[in-house]
Amino acid sequence: MHLKLTIAYDGTRFGGWQIQPNADTVQERIEGALAEIAKEKIRLHGSGRTDAGVHALGQVANFDAPNHLTMNPFNWVPALNSKLPPEIRIMECEEVPDEFHARFSARSKTYIYRLCLSPILPPFLSKRAWHLPRQLNPVDLGKALSFYQGSHDFRAFAANRGNETEETDYVREITRADFEQIDEGYLITFTGNGFLYKMVRLLTGGAVQAAQGYLRQDDLYDLVNSPTGKKSPLCAPPDGLTLLSVEY
Repeated sequence: MHLKLTIAYDGTRFGGWQIQPNADTVQERIEGALAEIAKEKIRLHGSGRTDAGVHALGQVANFDAPNHLTMNPFNWVPALNSKLPPEIRIMECEEVPDEFHARFSARSKTYIYRLCLSPILPPFLSKRAWHLPRQLNPVDLGKALSFYQGSHDFRAFAANRGNETEETDYVREITRADFEQIDEGYLITFTGNGFLYKMVRLLTGGAVQAAQGYLRQDDLYDLVNSPTGKKSPLCAPPDGLTLLSVEY
């Protein structure tokens, strides 16, 4: 069976989603649990990477169950969760067509970013929000976020991996970039057809700088609409970022 997993995790102590040397990662933990159950190595394909410290409520991955296993999709959920640390949970498992791929079949992703504006960061928000005791101007925050909507060359909001070329495609379409007031602060929501490396954190950092008066709105607008090689002035910390869902 070709199976799709919906995964939630607290990314605080992990080195991100993707397997990498000298780091404890979410993908590695789940592949380890799969290997324990199947008695063989199984490759897990995720919808995309999340950075160290970033959380997820709706990460998606797929794998092929070995033919010798007769478990139905429902049984994979408790079997995997019994072998995973409590910070990682398989929320759902379902059979999907063979052509389904968690990354290449995705149509859009939604991220949320939590800002805490209280003078003191409540302990239950530690590693769950970006603490900004200096107040933001909500009108300026909304204006800044509105610049991101639509299809743009977002090279100013992409951290370099070191493998960029002249052919690197920086164009992405953002269909939602807004915020709502919540307890202790604001919750920013981004939905788009794809996101570049650290893009959501750089988008958030730029909007926050504009809302605090450290960055002119015109300069942020130019970063979006007239990219020249300059980068967003601030990459928000991973603490407040959560991958909410992936749509197919």
